[in-house]
Amino acid sequence: MAITASQVKELRDKTGAGMMDVKKALVETDGDMEAAVDLLRVKGLAKADKKAGRTAAEGLVGVAVEGGVGVAIEINSETDFVARNPVFQEMVSSIARAALGVAGDVEALKAADMGGKTVAETVTAQVATIGENLSLRRSARIEADVVASYVHNAAAPGMGKIGVLV
Repeated sequence: MAITASQVKELRDKTGAGMMDVKKALVETDGDMEAAVDLLRVKGLAKADKKAGRTAAEGLVGVAVEGGVGVAIEINSETDFVARNPVFQEMVSSIARAALGVAGDVEALKAADMGGKTVAETVTAQVATIGENLSLRRSARIEADVVASYVHNAAAPGMGKIGVLV
């Protein structure tokens, strides 16, 4: 079966995977879009396992404040270039918002729901998309009458190299 450029584009838009990975998945599944998504998911988990041993010492701190609750999370990547990636930044922002509803520890945050996937599954999926090891390193939560946040060296609103909650 011939794979068309529109099929490749559709699957890339749906999964965020690389063009060659998408094309190979479509060829292997004879153009079956759902089977290709499943194949890319399996391959993504394998990629994440391969990258897990690599050092992730860069990344971003994301903060979110709502009412009397404030959270700060740290997500690390292998290089600082990833911190400027809008896909990575959106993931950090989404995880910070998800952290508002859970306890302040990393394990509770990893199990939190993000639209049908856990935070841990979301991070693993981004490893395959971005191509670097990513790790949710730290999470903190405070509750008070008034909570404020500050982000130093901001890469985007609510995220940067250093984040503070008071």
